[in-house]
Amino acid sequence: MAKFNKKKSDEVPPISTASLPDIIFMLLFFFMTVTQTKDGEIKVANDIPSADQVQKLDKKDPVIYVYAGEPLQRYQDKFGKNAKLQINDVFVDVDQVGTPILKYKEGLQERYKDVFITSLKIDKHTKMGIIGDLKEQLREINALKINYITKEGKPAVLGD
Repeated sequence: MAKFNKKKSDEVPPISTASLPDIIFMLLFFFMTVTQTKDGEIKVANDIPSADQVQKLDKKDPVIYVYAGEPLQRYQDKFGKNAKLQINDVFVDVDQVGTPILKYKEGLQERYKDVFITSLKIDKHTKMGIIGDLKEQLREINALKINYITKEGKPAVLGD
């Protein structure tokens, strides 16, 4: 007669941890390549207005951000309470806006030099005079693609 062996107990083999460091380093490199760091600190008040006709930008063209508003409390001793423009962590006067934008434009690849976008993030309490002067300066340096950053919602009524 044939002799049958009994089944061995159903033990799960131990998990090999030899490839664990490789997996950890792959994850580390993945997050290092995907993560974007914040460029700078906003030094002006930035309570942006609401709008009901809002569109998200689809293109991935290069963008330079211009912030406008009153300096934050910690900067008011040095810069005053009047509305200021901020580009790349630096306060600039309206007549000096062209310099950092042209410097940014010089650093772009040739194909992006005519399609870069100037994105304006303007505090809702900022006077239109400074914005009009800013747009005039942008026109002079041929930075004609302008984007206004707003939040979606019901627009405020005059006097709010």
